[in-house]
Amino acid sequence: MRLALTAGVVIAAVLLLGACTWVKPTVQGEKVRVLTAEEVVKCERVGQTTVSLLARVAGIERSPRKVQEELNVLARNSAADVGGDTVVPMGPVEDGKQTFAIYRCMPR
Repeated sequence: MRLALTAGVVIAAVLLLGACTWVKPTVQGEKVRVLTAEEVVKCERVGQTTVSLLARVAGIERSPRKVQEELNVLARNSAADVGGDTVVPMGPVEDGKQTFAIYRCMPR
């Protein structure tokens, strides 16, 4: 009985943690957009960034949607640090890691 209760508490905690967003945008990162390659053809590429986070918590896979959202936020924050205003994913998420191209699309 006690084991079942402990397991239930652990599962509930992991599910709640999976719903949490740990990554927050910076003030500058909030202004950076996530677009597709087709949408940035007239923009200036200013670099790239590779961002990563934990895709598993306590051995349990996190929601792919949440992982993608948080990687986007990390990329937006990184782009803002180098003067970019747009990021474009360069490939899929692999083990909680993704590379983004950084662009400047709007004039300064």
